[in-house]
Amino acid sequence: MVKTNKAKADKSQNVGGKKRRAAGEEVDLDHARAWVEFPDPADDEQIFRCDLTWLTSRWNCIFGQGCQGIQAGQASDGCCTLGAHFSDEDDERRVAGHAARLTPQTWQFHDVAMESGWTETDEDGERKTRRYEGACIFNNRPGFPGGAGCALHILALREEREPLETKPDVCWQLPVRRTYEWVERPDGEQKLYVSIGEYDRRGWGSGGHDLHWWCTGATAAHGAGEPVYVSYRPELTELMGKEGYDRLAELCEQRLASQLPLLAPHPADPAA
Repeated sequence: MVKTNKAKADKSQNVGGKKRRAAGEEVDLDHARAWVEFPDPADDEQIFRCDLTWLTSRWNCIFGQGCQGIQAGQASDGCCTLGAHFSDEDDERRVAGHAARLTPQTWQFHDVAMESGWTETDEDGERKTRRYEGACIFNNRPGFPGGAGCALHILALREEREPLETKPDVCWQLPVRRTYEWVERPDGEQKLYVSIGEYDRRGWGSGGHDLHWWCTGATAAHGAGEPVYVSYRPELTELMGKEGYDRLAELCEQRLASQLPLLAPHPADPAA
């Protein structure tokens, strides 16, 4: 399985160090949530703990369609302003293989990257995609003939692949957050609890509170025709395995099929 996300929010890139949540635009981070736990069908040592409030919500990515971006004045960058940290060396090698197939027609900064590189090392010594002219070097700017947005994402769609195949781990995992915790039970048995939930502002660390805008709690990003567990099936399957995802989908379907009022709906959803 892919390692936990390593995305970081650099406070120096935030505006004024202030919260940017306008009244009514983003819901409070702390609200009632419905969780479900079930054994991993493929691994007796693991227990999945999944946030049904998030996974049955009607969130969808609105990049280029109302997304305000994490940096003030750079809405067209979406969440690509800071670049992406690689989860490990394998992640970087995989992305490198796909980047090699990009051309000047599909990647706005292809020539720059070929001349001076598309990766960099941050102040903590961790590898990431390079920031160029204020955003990730893979982010094609509006007006580029080959298409605006992530060149690696565009490549996947052109080749009829899932974007998770071509993009850095942290990019395709967002806005789902997977974490791990070993828990010792009263009888001494240990189980690995794998949590699948919402990557809200806090997922970025302390700097996440200072982001200009963040989509998971924004009412503008909730209103999709399909719930997250359906629209993110490929990503959730990669994170949980097919058997784990199939069981999750069953439980989500049961939740939505109930004739009772939905317990702890996501407050950003229109129905809420």
